[in-house]
Formats: sequence, structure tokens, C-alpha cells
Amino acid sequence: MPSDSGAIQAAGGLLWRPSRKHGVRVALVRRPRYRDWSLPKGKAAPGETPAVTAAREVQEETGFRPALGRRLTTVSYTTGGRPKTVHYFSARAAGGSWTANREVDRLEWLSPAQARHRMSYDFDRAVLDTFLLQPADLVHVVLVRHARAGSRESYDGDDLHRPLDAKGRKQADALITEILPFAPTRTVTAPPERCRATVLPLADRLGLPLEEEPLLGEDAYRDDPAASRRRLVELAVGRSRAAGGAVRRADHGATDEVRCVVACSQGGVIPGVVRSLAGRADVTVPKVSTPKASFWVLSFDDTQLVQADPYPAPVV
Repeated sequence: MPSDSGAIQAAGGLLWRPSRKHGVRVALVRRPRYRDWSLPKGKAAPGETPAVTAAREVQEETGFRPALGRRLTTVSYTTGGRPKTVHYFSARAAGGSWTANREVDRLEWLSPAQARHRMSYDFDRAVLDTFLLQPADLVHVVLVRHARAGSRESYDGDDLHRPLDAKGRKQADALITEILPFAPTRTVTAPPERCRATVLPLADRLGLPLEEEPLLGEDAYRDDPAASRRRLVELAVGRSRAAGGAVRRADHGATDEVRCVVACSQGGVIPGVVRSLAGRADVTVPKVSTPKASFWVLSFDDTQLVQADPYPAPVV
């Protein structure tokens, strides 16, 4: 996300958890320094991207580990004579507990109506309004383009086996930091080695198997683009393919509570699939390219795409 020159960069989250009575409850924190009630947020560390900042600050202020979802909104205001920009994300509580700390002396879980009344700032109410535009319990696909792997012409061998180059390996390692805030529960890759090598470090870090999916590759996409699009939706709703191509629900046990699939594909697949899904759902997609090691976070309400957020490749 672009930043204003000279502005203080910050990020935060609307931390929520399911509630039988209210649908969701929202976490508000009280900062004794300001005597206010607000959403958890904080300043970015040098070189930190908004999603990483949001996840870190939410956990530091609340004690709860967040699973980030869709982007909500960006708020800009002036503090201490300087402009400040805060990027907000939906953030499901995925474990942890709160204890008082130097910055926050109280935390309360409130219904959306109670939270609106308690909030000290109109911009926090605007974040809440944006959150409530969609169901809270969405599922997400982090759709990654493989990292840099040199050029096809310079590789002497089967292009399926072309490896990442030195920069690509650095990008693959850096993607761990950028994608962890979304709390992945499944990792999938197209067949090429450069796709596998891009997400294998993340899968290893999470202790997840790396599943191969031929329909995410360029060869399959050229033959049947609709099949590739359908397969991505199946991954979003938690289905896997058994022998013979039959589709079955994947059994992820406790991880079903937070569902986020990381899927690595290729430049000849991702733009077309994203545009196709967005067009069918009447979702506006930002006009951005998908360079190597960049990714999209696709948010689904069951099989329906509701938002598509682009993220740049990590700086290495």
C-alpha cells in the first residue's frame, strides 16, 4: 500500500471472535495515556509492511494472536502536528489471553452496537462499519506468484524443473514474514519447481504438508481456464481431490476454525483467475500487476468472492 511522504505509518486490526448471542464480539482497548477506548493499533517498525505491523501491534496490545483477513480501510489524521496513516485489517482472535500492559490497562469484548457506543473516535466507528459490510467468518486464499527464477531461455533443461535464482530464494524466505499474519492452515502449489520452492519454506515453518495441484499450473489453465477457477474456489471452501479426481471435504480438524489456504501459481494464471472470479461476483479489483513473489488475498463467503486485495513482492 502506498504511503504519504512524511506521514507516520501505522496499522491495526478490528479484533473479533464468534459470539452465539451477538454473532461476533469486538475487542476494544483502553489506553490510560489517552483515557480513550479504541481499536488496537501502533506505529510501523522500519521496513515493516502494514499487515505485519497490524498483526504485531494487535498481539502486543491485546495478548491475542490475530489471523488477519481482508483489508478494511485506511484512516488519516493529524497527531502532534504530523500526518498519520493507519491501515486496518479484519483480525480473528486465534488464541491467546489478555493481561494489562504498559500501553493498555483494560480490554473488553463487546457486541458491535456496544463497541460503537464505547469507541472514542469516529474513525474507529468507520472501521467498524466497513467490517460489518461483509460476514465476519470469511475464508481466505493467499494466491502467490512464484518468486524469481531467471529466464526460460537461459535455463538448459525442462522448464518444469527450473529453480529459483538467488533473489528468488530470498523472496521465498521473506514471504514467510509477509504471509504468516494471515495464519495459513493449508499450503498448495502448482507443479513447477519454482512454485514449489516459493512456498516450501512457509510450509516447513508451519509444519504443513505442501500439496501439488496441477490445475493451478499454466498448462492446465490454457486447456481449461474454468477448471482452474473452480479448483481455486474448491480450495477456498476446504475441498481436496481424491484419486480419480473426485472432490471431497478436507479434514483439517481444529484448523477449520480459521481457514486460510496459501496457493502458489504462475503469471499466466493469476491475473485471469482473479479477474474472472471478480467479474462473476461484481467485485471491483484494483488495476495492478502481479510481479513475481507478489500475492493476492482473496476473501470468500462460501464460494462467493467478496474482496480481492493485492500485496507487493517483499523487498529483498
